Amino acid sequence: MVTMANTVEKVTGALRERVPPLTSIPLPRSVDQRWLGATWPVRELAPAPPGLKPVLGDEGPPVIGHALDFMRFGIEFGLKRYETYGPVSWMGAFGRRIVALSGPEATQIALVNKDKAFSQEGWKFFIEQFFDRGLMLLDFGEHHLHRRIMQAAFTRQRLTGYVDQMGPALREGVAAWADRPHPRIYWSLKQLTLDVATRVFMGMRSGDDAAAINRAFVNSVRAGTAIVRFPVPGGRWSAGLHGRKVLERYFSANLPAKRRSEGDDLFTALCHATTEDGDRFTDADVVNHMIFLMMAAHDTSTITSAAAVYHLAKNPEWQERARRESLALGDDVPDIEALETLTTLDLVIKESLRLVAPVPSLARKTVKDTEVLGHFIPEGTLVGISPTVNHFAPEHWTDPMRFDPGRFSEERREDKSHRYAWMPFGGGAHKCVGLHFGTFEVKALLHEMLRAYRWSVPEDYTARWDYVSLPVPADGLPVRLTAR
Repeated sequence: MVTMANTVEKVTGALRERVPPLTSIPLPRSVDQRWLGATWPVRELAPAPPGLKPVLGDEGPPVIGHALDFMRFGIEFGLKRYETYGPVSWMGAFGRRIVALSGPEATQIALVNKDKAFSQEGWKFFIEQFFDRGLMLLDFGEHHLHRRIMQAAFTRQRLTGYVDQMGPALREGVAAWADRPHPRIYWSLKQLTLDVATRVFMGMRSGDDAAAINRAFVNSVRAGTAIVRFPVPGGRWSAGLHGRKVLERYFSANLPAKRRSEGDDLFTALCHATTEDGDRFTDADVVNHMIFLMMAAHDTSTITSAAAVYHLAKNPEWQERARRESLALGDDVPDIEALETLTTLDLVIKESLRLVAPVPSLARKTVKDTEVLGHFIPEGTLVGISPTVNHFAPEHWTDPMRFDPGRFSEERREDKSHRYAWMPFGGGAHKCVGLHFGTFEVKALLHEMLRAYRWSVPEDYTARWDYVSLPVPADGLPVRLTAR
């Protein structure tokens, strides 16, 4: 039975790498334009009290609402809603009415959250079943306490140790691609970032169970945007629930040894992390946070790396500029200080994060009546905040659809046009605690690729990003690798 299950898992995994999801199947542009351009009756979300305006929006198609629209069109759909309704609107999706906050001003109100009206309860609707009590799902005082404890695992000293551990793993993994000159690079990157997360976070090498763990993470992430939100056999929701159980068993089995050890990996760091007041994580806390952090670290790093690889393939002049800086470091595996000197990669990574935000929407739920830019939002409303729209808002970015890393240079700094014009790591009290770790990992990975290969895509190739959960190149991003 186990052998049969493993065989099915391998087959379905291989199919997923080759076959795009239904929402990404290519259609004639005229069909896509009609789909995206469909209009629906405009209604008020709720009557507004005196002095405030109602939130306007529409339900979209019956039953499914606009869920499939965003999965298929991503930023194109978000910008259309922004242009049609402005920074505050609502739409039907997943059987709910969801208020969309777009643009830096609306975003700032929700993320700064001065009146504590916006809670993390919004995430629970999507992912609580799969990432229960991860840091992103905690609120207010409890979140503050857990974040204080967790920050002990992301100090400069800890980051230095993580970089030292990931460097050899990345060099070894990138070198192993030499016999595959035409990879679907997204899947190669995903396996490599999982290997790094396993070594750096767990202090272990990936073993025979790595594929099952990876599939558990993938299934857990994708389940959050399932249209059918019940454990129907063969459905995404059911696969996500199974994935969560696999991850709980995996981390729980390894936890006692980590409590006893003094290793440099993140798992051990969380087991021993203590605030000045003596607060520590329980075993259940450690397992919950490890599941969430492993997902967040390796998925977002994979997406950012893939976006950077794609844009460097399409813009070889930037690839060569970055390569010159990497080669100037010599043959040693770079430490944290060496990585910080790679300024071209800093610009490339920031621009890649702008063009493909790894987390395209941030979920919140109102815990009391509130208002945003004069629009009334009642208590109990599900809210989605859209970094993707902010990253393309023409009032803040020059020629926003173009790959232009120079916009982040000290001379230009277009990202400073507004505090929330560029926000790939979120903002406010819930800004990503691992943002520096992720940036160092992506930079170290790209550095090893630049040393080992040149890569390209056909001139007429354009990547299509699948937004079923987090953005993924629908075709796996086929590239041509040439050894230097």
